[in-house]
Parts: sequence; C-alpha cells; structure tokens
Amino acid sequence: MLPPPEPKLPQPDLFVDGAFAPAADGARRAILCPATGRTLLEVAEGDHTDVDRAVAAARAAFDHGPWPRTTPRERAALLERVAGLLERDRDRIAQLETLDTGKTLAESGDDVAQVADVFRYFAALIRVDGGQVNRAEGAVLSITLARPAGVVALITPWNYPLLQASWKVAPALAAGCTFVLKPSELTPLTTLALAELLAEAGLPAGVANVVTGAGAAVGAPLVEDPRVDMVSFTGGLATGRRIAAAAAQRAAKVALELGGKNPNIVLADADVALAADHALEAVFFHAGQVCSAGSRLLVATEVHDELVERLAARIARIRLGVGWDPATEMGPLIGAEHLAKVEGYVSMAQEEGATLRLGGGRPSGEAFANGCFLEPTLLLDLPPEGRVAREEIFGPVLTVERVRDLDEAIARADATDTGLAAAVWTRDLATALSAAERLRFGTVWWNDFHPYFPEAPWGGFKTSGVGRELGRSGLREFQEEQHVYLNGRPGRSDAFGRGNA
Repeated sequence: MLPPPEPKLPQPDLFVDGAFAPAADGARRAILCPATGRTLLEVAEGDHTDVDRAVAAARAAFDHGPWPRTTPRERAALLERVAGLLERDRDRIAQLETLDTGKTLAESGDDVAQVADVFRYFAALIRVDGGQVNRAEGAVLSITLARPAGVVALITPWNYPLLQASWKVAPALAAGCTFVLKPSELTPLTTLALAELLAEAGLPAGVANVVTGAGAAVGAPLVEDPRVDMVSFTGGLATGRRIAAAAAQRAAKVALELGGKNPNIVLADADVALAADHALEAVFFHAGQVCSAGSRLLVATEVHDELVERLAARIARIRLGVGWDPATEMGPLIGAEHLAKVEGYVSMAQEEGATLRLGGGRPSGEAFANGCFLEPTLLLDLPPEGRVAREEIFGPVLTVERVRDLDEAIARADATDTGLAAAVWTRDLATALSAAERLRFGTVWWNDFHPYFPEAPWGGFKTSGVGRELGRSGLREFQEEQHVYLNGRPGRSDAFGRGNA
C-alpha cells in the first residue's frame, strides 16, 4: 500500500468569534481515516456551552458588526479572495478530504475546484442582484429589496464536507448573514481548513463560527436557539424532520436537502454502451455515498440483457484501494457502522427476491484489512414493491429492474417518497422532455448523470427537502424580501374624525 499523504493539518479547535479555542470542557474526538482506521487528528468536541458562545458571537456580529452593512461589492471581493485561497491550497485541502472521507484524490481535487467556483459564482451574483421596482401610481415608488436573513445555522453531512459547506457558506456570506456551522463529527477537517481561509481572507470576527461535535450535543441546541433566524441542513430525513419541527416552534426559516432514491431510466432506443458507462459513474462515484447516486437502474426489456452484461464486465474490473493511490477507482465507505448498514441492504434485497450477480462482500487482502471497504455490487431483478427499491442505500450497490416502457419506468420512479434526481436515456428529445415533465424530481438529466453547476438550482420534490441550493434560488434562501414604499406627494386621507363637519 502506498503511504498516505501528510498535508498540514488544520487547527483542531472550535472557531468562535474570529479565533480558534478548545471546547469549554476540553473534550476531544479522534477523527479516523476510513481507509486505514488510523487517527488523523483529535478535534475539539463541542457541546451546548460552546454553541451558546458561537451563537452569541454570530448574533453580535449581525446586530452590531460591519458585515451585514457592507456593500455587495465588498462582500463579493471577500468571496473572490476565499476562492483564490482555495485554489492556492488545492492540493493540501484535497489531501485532507481524501484522508477524511476515503474518496480518491482526483475526486477531492475536483471538489476543491468546484468549491472555488461556487464562491466565485456567488461573488458575481451578489454584484448584480439588485432590487425590483414594482408598478405604482403617481409620485409613489414601490421597491422590493433583499435583506440578509440574519443569523443562520449551517449543518453539513460527512460525504461532501467541503462542497456542501460551500453551498451554504458562500450564499450566506453573499447575502450578508452571519453563521454557526456544524460539520459532521466524522469529517470536519476541511471545514476547519475553510475557517482558516475565511479568517485569512479578512472576514470580520463573529461572522463565521465553526463548532465541531455530535448532533445531539451541538446540532440540537443550535437549531433550537431562539437567536438563530434560519437553519440550513443537508442530511437524513429523520434528522431533517426533527430540525423542521424545532424551527417551527419559533417560525424560523428552514432549508433542507434530505437525499433521495434516484432512478436511472434506460429506454429501448438508448445508446446502451454510453448508458452503461454512465450508470457506473452514477452509482460507484465516491462508493455510492452521494445523495443523488443513481443506484436504481430501470431498464427496458429490449436492452436489459445487453446492458447487464456490459455492467458486469466493467464492475468486475473496478479497482478498490486507498484514495491516495492513483490506480484506485473506488475507495472505502465512511465507517464500520455505515458499512454494516449497506451490507444489510444487500442481504435485504436478496431476501426480497433479487439476485446477487456481483460483489456484496468485503474484499480480502492485507490492503483492506483495517478499512471499511465493500465490493462494488450488482443486484438483478429487484422487486419494485420492496424496501430496497424505495430506500436510499448510500453505498456501492446497483440494483436493476426490467420495465416494459417509459410509462412503467415513470410509475415505478415516482412511487417513492423522495424526488431528488433522475435520468432518462433515449435518442429522442421529445421523449426526454415528456419524461422530465412527468418525473417529480428536482433535477432530470437526459443522456447524462450527476452534472451540476453553481448557476442551476439543486434540491428535491416530496421528502427530498425544502428549498433550493445554488443558483439565484440558493441566494434567496439566505435573504428576506422587504417592501419599501416611497410617497413623494403625500396627501390627506380624511378617513376618520370628520364628525358632523
């Protein structure tokens, strides 16, 4: 096995009010590399006391500090500086991400480049995002303006710690908000590195705060704090529901991205070779630990067998390994608990009647002994009424179902409670547009899978979430609309107090 990289590690403490400091009670948590099981760093383990201090700093920075009162041009300049620092430190941050999450260095490097792009996009957007003049009569001017939402709680997942943080941090800063960010307790390293870069870029103290720790000890008191005006969360449905309920108690604004069960539909007229190639990327990218992973393949009977054979031949050659080995195509899962959960879905699928064609087990060999690796898995003839066809697996498991035509494929796809992303493979544009109209998913790809870019909104229908990230919609989540009415020629109304005059 190649030795792991040794990048400069980030500050291991909480970042509160412009400075790094240990948790109030001195507690620390070991952060483990999922590929080797070794400890990467011990970081501060915060609790409600630390949350209280961070929220107080964010509240003071919003109510009395300069940041919400800076001009869009000034905020854009800071976001541009952050993007430049990310590009400067790309190799270091990519190595931290690979060590922390297990993904390949190529994936991590792409993540950092995309994060810089997100900061540049919102820098550009806030420069041109003006108000709206409404129609009015006479000497009246009616204007709709965007104001910052206030103090926001940002809670991010373990699979894309830096990327998901950027989708929240960049628009929050562009809008003029202050925030407290809680990264996943499993993968906090690049979030702490981002805090370093925000400070280096000159962000005023208290605007950005990072509190590491578990959900119950940090996340819960954060979303329940009455000083928090908005909560933006990416993660599981059960946690999202609890956050929405807590925020509803004080009518706080929420934005939730809660994952999905994402169908990848291959019709009879599709380019089968191309569909097979993209189906692999759809589900095995980052070992399937992607909210939009295309883990459910719905294939027309006419091309089913050919597609399955192409998939099986390629899956058998996928190279497992540590993310810092250039030969590795797929790394480990995030941890032992999650590995066991994914294995449980593989067993459940077979109990429900599916056939295991490939994989499903843990790879043998010394290189995999201490990591959380699972073989890329192919399951055939998955029954559409079972749990596995409807629930998010979040691992390197591809299930295949035969369908007669587009109507059956759409009926099965829409039968789930979630609606994040879907894809349709066909040579006919009219068919693709018809499918997109009928599929209740936030993103629908035609002859592709996984692309996103900062200019387009990201989010889902049904239980996949509330609100959108990226695009103009992503900025609006961190803003409140204010109507300003200006009357240049006020006159008497004489509506009351006329008596008998």
